Amino acid sequence: MSEIVINGETRPLKLTLGALAEIEAALGGGDFEALRARLASPRVSDLLVILRALIAGGGAGVTLEALKAADIDFAQAAGAIAEAFNALGDASPKKPREDSLSATGSPSESSR
Repeated sequence: MSEIVINGETRPLKLTLGALAEIEAALGGGDFEALRARLASPRVSDLLVILRALIAGGGAGVTLEALKAADIDFAQAAGAIAEAFNALGDASPKKPREDSLSATGSPSESSR
């Protein structure tokens, strides 16, 4: 889990489905492709929305207004956001190997 320091306090960031849905609704208008296009060149306000959603995903609450007034290192924020999104790729489900499946498609006895 990535972390960020805001006003001297360390906050965990976590990309949850709820956080992702909040980001998509706020920045993509409910359209994942529009969100993807917008994030190709994010604005500072976009980063604040993303940061707020990731902080909520990490279990803390903070308003956008509080984030706008907070002491936040921009480089650290960008790195922490990237780390939170990269962690999502690390947690992707693994496909079973074909050689570990029996003829019925279920795991073979040797792979259990």
